[in-house]
Amino acid sequence: MRSTEPSVGTATAPPVPDTTPTANTKLPMASLLALAVAVFITSLTETLPAGLLPAMSASLHTSQSAAGQTVTIYALGTVLTTIPLSSATAGWRRRRLLLTAMAGFAVANTVTALSTNYPATLVARFVAGIAAGLAWALLAGYARRMVAPQQEGRAIAIAMAGIPVALSLGVPAGTFLGQVASWQWAFGAMTLLTVVLLVWIAAVVPDYPGQQAGGKIPVRRTLLVPGVAPVLFVMLVFVLAHTILYAYVATFLQHIGMGGQTDAALLVFGVACLVSIWVVGAFIAAHLRTLTVACTLLVGAAVALLGAFSGTHALVYVAAALWGLGWGGVPTLLQTAAGQAGGEAADAAQAILVVLWNVAMAGGGIAGGIVLGAVGVSPFPWIVLVLLVPVLMVVLAARAHGFPGRRAAEAS
Repeated sequence: MRSTEPSVGTATAPPVPDTTPTANTKLPMASLLALAVAVFITSLTETLPAGLLPAMSASLHTSQSAAGQTVTIYALGTVLTTIPLSSATAGWRRRRLLLTAMAGFAVANTVTALSTNYPATLVARFVAGIAAGLAWALLAGYARRMVAPQQEGRAIAIAMAGIPVALSLGVPAGTFLGQVASWQWAFGAMTLLTVVLLVWIAAVVPDYPGQQAGGKIPVRRTLLVPGVAPVLFVMLVFVLAHTILYAYVATFLQHIGMGGQTDAALLVFGVACLVSIWVVGAFIAAHLRTLTVACTLLVGAAVALLGAFSGTHALVYVAAALWGLGWGGVPTLLQTAAGQAGGEAADAAQAILVVLWNVAMAGGGIAGGIVLGAVGVSPFPWIVLVLLVPVLMVVLAARAHGFPGRRAAEAS
């Protein structure tokens, strides 16, 4: 939510020029791209183990199911600390808070890269999750404050582009680096990129004041705002379904005889994610509901194809492309839906969304590990498909609030 500082002065004070962005103001691309890189680092740190599980488990002398919990512990760090830390740092200047969060990633990824044992890796991943909670609660609102109200959708889409870039380039590159060198090198590269970003943020990203101390985030009151609960439910179940399969995608591909093609399959998935976020960024203002339905159906078609034809490698790549087309725009869609539904409580809705997003990530890692240990990886696509049924039902039902049609959105 954009905040303005009240003017203070006497009658003889010179007028303060109005620097509020307008619809005709150019987008601050250098600053928005810095946020996109921050999102990239946050997303890649979270998902990088997905392509490295076999190598990580071998190096850390643990099972692939246990190695998958490096995704879970990251998410738990975010879940347990986002709301209390967001409240505690509400009064901080925004740039100072962003620099602190990204410095946390530099420290955590450095420890992960140097780690030689499983417990130390888990501790580092937990610290990275704490940094992620601070960053995610901040980034969407930061992008919105840089632009005029009419430009908020585009600004958020640019900032959130770091997610599909992480999936399309970062995870395959990290997987490839893990294959030719070691998985630790992938995390070391993340540290170097974060150091560059810290300089970039300090140089070009504008600073904004924090909020007045307002105590705890009003969780209960925010959940009662019409439309917020349906958006959060869709996010929770959709991310849970996605994570169950994505966190163990390297294991799944290894199971179907494509272990050596993990980087290629993830590249197809990620490039399709880029296409998805471009489409969503172009049409989200008028077609949020339609795009959300389409994304759900695309992911459903992808996992059905993956489950039925995993023995045909060409169709696995088709499924990866459909999955990326469906998933790429989902973070932008859900963050925008939460902000619009929340209204005056948009910042609180975003903080709750960050927490529940990572609850779903943790739940996906845990559930996937349990299923993997009990029956193997074969049922994963069908589990995802079953979970997408209530997602689609709630999106279709939340026509008045949450995921309104075009007319309802224009009327509001």
